[in-house]
Amino acid sequence: MRISLIQTDIAFGNPAMNYATVANKISEAAAASPDCLILPELWTTGYDLTRLEEIGDLDGAITKEFISSLAKQYNINIVAGSVASRNASGVTNRMFIFNRAGELVGEYSKLHLFQLMDEHLYLQPGEAKGLFSMEGTLCAGLICYDIRFPEWVRAHTAQGAEILFVSAEWPLSRLSHWRALLISRAIENQCYVIACNRAGNDPNNTFAGHSMIIDPWGDILGEASEGEEILTGDIALHKVREIRSQIPIFADRRPDLYE
Repeated sequence: MRISLIQTDIAFGNPAMNYATVANKISEAAAASPDCLILPELWTTGYDLTRLEEIGDLDGAITKEFISSLAKQYNINIVAGSVASRNASGVTNRMFIFNRAGELVGEYSKLHLFQLMDEHLYLQPGEAKGLFSMEGTLCAGLICYDIRFPEWVRAHTAQGAEILFVSAEWPLSRLSHWRALLISRAIENQCYVIACNRAGNDPNNTFAGHSMIIDPWGDILGEASEGEEILTGDIALHKVREIRSQIPIFADRRPDLYE
C-alpha cells in the first residue's frame, strides 16, 4: 500500500484559503499514485479556537462534500485529517475517512482534549473509537494528543487494527516527544503508524512537521523535514501479521490484572 502524507502549512482562521491549498496539494500528491492520502489536524481553520463557532464547518458538510469529490476524482482513499465540525451541541475536532468511491467509511472525534492549548474551553470531546476499514484492513484514526494515551491506542489494536493514522498539529518545542511516542506506539502495538503533522506557524506556535511512516518494528520508513512537504512511502501489511506471530504480545497480555 502506498501512502502520501500532506504536511502543509495552514492559514489561521481562513477555511477558503485552506480548501484551495489542500485541493492543490492533493492534486500534486496524486501524481505518485498513492492508495491513500492523509491530512493534518484542524486543517481548515488551524487553532483559531475562539472563532470556531463562526468558522467551523456545520456538521462537517462542506468538508465531506469537498473530500468526497477529490477521493472520487483521483481514485484515492483519503484520511481527511480533522476539522472543526459544529452543531447545536458545540464543536468537535472530527476526522473523516473516505474510500476511493468517495463514500464516507469512518469518522472519529478527538477523545482527549489538550488543555495546554485551551481545547477543553472550545471543543467537545469524542465518545467513540476511531476504527474503520480500508480495503479490507482494519485501521484506527487518532488525533494529536491521543498518542500520549497508550491504553487508548491499545483499545484499537487489541481489536485487530493494523494501521494507526495520526493527524496532528504538534509543536516544534516537543518534537522529541512526537518522535518517541510514535515509535513507541508502533513497537508496542506491532503496527504501522502513519503520522501527518502540519508545518508552519500560527500566532502562538511553531509546528514541528516531521510527519513519519513507521513500521511494526519501530523502524522509520520515511520522515519529513520541518517545512511543507508531501511524504510518500510504501508499506507491506503482511509484516504486521508476521511480527505479531513472531512476538505474540497480544496473546500474552494479562488484561484481567491491568486495572
